Amino acid sequence: MALWRGSAYAGFLALAVGCVFLLEPQLPGSALRSLWSSLQLGPAPAPPGPGSPEGRLAAAWDALIVRPARRWRRVAVGVNACVDVVLSGVKLLQALGLNPGNGKDHTELRSRNDLKEAFIHFMGKGAAAERFFSDKETFHNIAQIASEFPGAQHYVGGNAALIGQKFAANSDLKVLLCGPVGPKLHELLDDNVFVPPESLQEVDEFHLILEYQAGEEWGQLKAPHANRFIFSHDLSNGAMNMLEVFVSSLEEFQPDLVVLSGLHMMEGQSKEFQRKRLLEVMTAISDIPTGIPVHLELASMTNRELMSSIVHQAAPVLSIFSTFLQFSLVMSRKAFRRRGQHVPQSSVFQKALDVQAQRPWLTGPAAPQHVGSSRTGARTPVPCIGRWTLSHHATRLSELDY
Repeated sequence: MALWRGSAYAGFLALAVGCVFLLEPQLPGSALRSLWSSLQLGPAPAPPGPGSPEGRLAAAWDALIVRPARRWRRVAVGVNACVDVVLSGVKLLQALGLNPGNGKDHTELRSRNDLKEAFIHFMGKGAAAERFFSDKETFHNIAQIASEFPGAQHYVGGNAALIGQKFAANSDLKVLLCGPVGPKLHELLDDNVFVPPESLQEVDEFHLILEYQAGEEWGQLKAPHANRFIFSHDLSNGAMNMLEVFVSSLEEFQPDLVVLSGLHMMEGQSKEFQRKRLLEVMTAISDIPTGIPVHLELASMTNRELMSSIVHQAAPVLSIFSTFLQFSLVMSRKAFRRRGQHVPQSSVFQKALDVQAQRPWLTGPAAPQHVGSSRTGARTPVPCIGRWTLSHHATRLSELDY
């Protein structure tokens, strides 16, 4: 009885404190410390100070921040671009005439039924996933329905287009974007983004992002977490078709900075294609004058061989190597294994949580704005942390065969 009484007291206290925070979110720290002490729970935890790990990290970043030696006026960005269509996954599947059923993972989607099974599989886990839809006609039919669906939202998609759009917010910058740009994407882009005629195409590359909320139900299915399922039939970006247009545009545009993205899109290609295309990319980068910083942007990947090839071939010719948390952790794990040390996957996830916990200090006022280049000696901005969530990276990590 005493045990239950104590649990009841604790529950009541938690409810009371929750109500206090709800009604008075700006409650002074002195009042909170007084409450803490009155409950005889020991001294209240002090806010992070200069000697704390967070304080030391912020101080280290502050020491590295310097004003760039020169300001950019012209930035060239390429080569992946698309239109992200965001809408409710359950509502789209219902609009397609599909009924709830059993889930099943498909590494590649070939039909509406494959789409339904894969969506159910990942929604049931509350996990993010991304798949290629191989049937062109079926995908375009689904994309048209999704694009016209009430409440569907259209956004600039693709790392290169997103980066170009961000740069374009600075009216002093001239921005060149090379990528597969269709009518809808051209409409969404900032007026300050110049797209060469060779990059324009008649049809957009659509990436469909099917969202679901925590607790959302479909038949017997109930999502434990909010997340998204992404699929596309994106051949232009997967083959990096606009690479040659991008490279040929640099001489005329005369950029002060080059930002290259899209290598991760080659994961669906054959090994021979990846090897050949990566060699062409590195050759093109090597031809860029050394006085122009080159920034390589990557995203989530599951192909370890392609990761390793990019790192070993790109590092010597790049000014800055920007990647996502998942990519960094996997490459670090590979490095440990090469030295004969085994790093369990649980350790990788713990490091992910550790790094995620530092996001406020990596993105706040103390975050570094520029770093030095070993290739050119120039000072270039530190790229922002990727837009994908930690759960997305965790999903991608779980798909890797270590």
